[in-house]
Amino acid sequence: MVSLFADLVTPNGISYQQPLGLFINNQFVASKSGETFATIDPATEREIARVHSAGAGDVEDAVRAARQAFEEVWSEVSSQERGRILCKLADLIEENADVLAAIESWDNAIREDIPEVVDTLRYYAGWVDKRYGQEARVTDLVMRRQVIPTKGTQLNYTVPEPLGVCGQIIPWNYPIVMASWKLAPALAAGNTVVLKVSEQTPLSALFLASLIASAGFPPGVVNIINGYGAVAGSALASHHDVDKIAFTGSTQTGKEIMKQAANNLKSVTLETGGKSPLIIFNDADLDAAVAAAYPGIMANAGQNCTANSRLLVQRDAYDRFLKLFIAKAVADANVGDPFAEDTFQGPQITQTQFDRILSYVQSGKQEGAQLVHGGKAHKNLNGKGFFLEPTIFTGVTPRMRIYREEIFGPFVVVLPFESESEAVQMANDTEFGLAAAVFTRDITRAHRITRKLKAGTVWINDSQTVDPRIPFGGFKQSGIGQEQGEAGIKAYTNYKTVVVNLSANTHSPASPGPKL
Repeated sequence: MVSLFADLVTPNGISYQQPLGLFINNQFVASKSGETFATIDPATEREIARVHSAGAGDVEDAVRAARQAFEEVWSEVSSQERGRILCKLADLIEENADVLAAIESWDNAIREDIPEVVDTLRYYAGWVDKRYGQEARVTDLVMRRQVIPTKGTQLNYTVPEPLGVCGQIIPWNYPIVMASWKLAPALAAGNTVVLKVSEQTPLSALFLASLIASAGFPPGVVNIINGYGAVAGSALASHHDVDKIAFTGSTQTGKEIMKQAANNLKSVTLETGGKSPLIIFNDADLDAAVAAAYPGIMANAGQNCTANSRLLVQRDAYDRFLKLFIAKAVADANVGDPFAEDTFQGPQITQTQFDRILSYVQSGKQEGAQLVHGGKAHKNLNGKGFFLEPTIFTGVTPRMRIYREEIFGPFVVVLPFESESEAVQMANDTEFGLAAAVFTRDITRAHRITRKLKAGTVWINDSQTVDPRIPFGGFKQSGIGQEQGEAGIKAYTNYKTVVVNLSANTHSPASPGPKL
């Protein structure tokens, strides 16, 4: 039987104990089947460790533990205590930041995300005792923001309550950040959680699980399982005793999640695909636009749902912008070892994703686009790893696959436009609506354009900045609902309406409403 822990040393020399089991009821346990899968270092193609793979029976155990914890323990914990425990978890993550950063770099070739995780936890810890209902009495003569106007002699108020057991499924591209985005608001609202992590990147979330137990969360409040989406993810999404499912991943998988969640009409939050435009007008600061646009598509090897993968540049600025952008790719790509200080772009997550991106290079060429930079493998010193050169295409038309489909790699198309109306039309010509960006010195035009763009987030003279205090979500096929900010905690809350009869004759009910 595979061990539940392994003593590992990261490539930058950090020794630590890596959990390998399923985290259920504050304990690491083996999968019922004994099945495991390997997690691979994408920079070297070597196996890091083998972790236990959850099946339907393991999901059942995790959901049962979460239900019991919700009904018997967590619902009785005061909001102040929930906030204290979340803050304690944030403290422990800070104390173990070097280990977590090393695991993230090793498992997925990213780093520097730990401060965002800490910030998210502390932000939602501050929300736990600041969630208010609404109240009203019909004798109120002055309307106030919190008043619910009604007819009859009644007192009416609402009470925010947790949903119950929440299933959460996170992707591989930002494992520890996505875990915090899901866990923090759900726990702050008083829910319990079963979190399924990606089979490509389980290690950091499992290490986080060991900190969750140390932070003081009661057994069963947080359960973290590894497993394949078609098995563990499907079992979680379709489980009748799960009250909500929150998913981040591909649009196609999001659609399947919705179907599976429909069996008991679970609350659903989805953050799915994107093909985000970045619009650059003639009057823009082109140096600033390049400085934002390049990491906006190439950071994390392009494995970012909001990546500005379509660069739309007004005609008079097009040639100069393209020259500056290609020069940036030549000078600052720094593709290689994720542990090297000067590395900017690490490897793709898997061989499958590596091959998929190269297939889009061939598709672009076959459809008549011009490859002006990159488009092939970039091998590091030992000839291993799923590394790609930053890839730039021009001569692209809106009907080409490389313009329409989410590629999820260091791959960008650059197109000219003539007028403001054409820019808006091109930007909105997509099934996605996750994010967009506008670069211009004309702030009036910037706000005018923003109102017309069909995207959940629009950056003006910026790209890719996020904050736990502001809502995040997509339009169209980029998702349903929002995370982060107040919207994030509302997504994990039910609001119960209470109606009290205040008439002098307490035995005479108020006039009934219409029959439904």
